[in-house]
Amino acid sequence: MAKYLVQIVMAGTQVVGRAFMRALRQEFAASQQAAQKAGGGKQGTRRAAADTVQGMTLQEALQILNLKGVEDVEALQKNYEHLFNANDKSKGGSFYIQSKVVRAKERIESELKDQHDMAQKKQTRKNTEET
Repeated sequence: MAKYLVQIVMAGTQVVGRAFMRALRQEFAASQQAAQKAGGGKQGTRRAAADTVQGMTLQEALQILNLKGVEDVEALQKNYEHLFNANDKSKGGSFYIQSKVVRAKERIESELKDQHDMAQKKQTRKNTEET
């Protein structure tokens, strides 16, 4: 009886181990694809990480706020305020949509901050190389 119990436990452990390894490989492949879709290289990896942390891609954020790019800060603020107020729960709006609008603005602001930080790093490197 103990022999069969040990065999069952061993077989179960092998099945779980194989399933875990397969899931790990799939997750690794998915993260690499996400990085490639985001532009590849260091920038793609950075964007994929930001997408994961923010829970929203940059493209999705731009669509929600009806923007063509992240550069137009005035349009970002104007569209954000309009959509946020239009979806105010006290005015019969949707809290879910309102929260999506907030997350979209946060995602775009995060991208702007990353772009600003990268520009500063490049400028710092350039200044150090010149001296």
